[in-house]
Amino acid sequence: MKERFTNFMIGRNGNDQLNLFLLGMGAVLLLLGAFSGGLIHSLFRIAALALIVLVYFRMFSKDVYKRREENTKYLNMRYRLFARLKAVKERWVQRKDYKFFHCPSCKAVLRVPKGRGKIKIVCRKCGNSFIGKS
Repeated sequence: MKERFTNFMIGRNGNDQLNLFLLGMGAVLLLLGAFSGGLIHSLFRIAALALIVLVYFRMFSKDVYKRREENTKYLNMRYRLFARLKAVKERWVQRKDYKFFHCPSCKAVLRVPKGRGKIKIVCRKCGNSFIGKS
């Protein structure tokens, strides 16, 4: 039986990180549907069922190139989100010692020490300078 399933899955996409995320979202929607009532209950269950069907479609798809492209887009989006959250966390930790400015021309984040009064801030990325109070 295991050999037959292995032969069936040859040339198919299988499971990836996007499938795991979609399956988790389907489970969350099923739980939310279990604790709600009426029309919302039905909507959550239909959405969960649609996600689970999508997971199985992606898993058994033979268009591996397209599924990998979708998974890569998901991973890039997830990476950008976590990088942004990490940057916000680091700025929060450093808020007592540094003040943060955004460059008016290139929008880069600039960090200057607190308690220096009005200072001229020069952007390292674009070379633009502006005055800011630290």
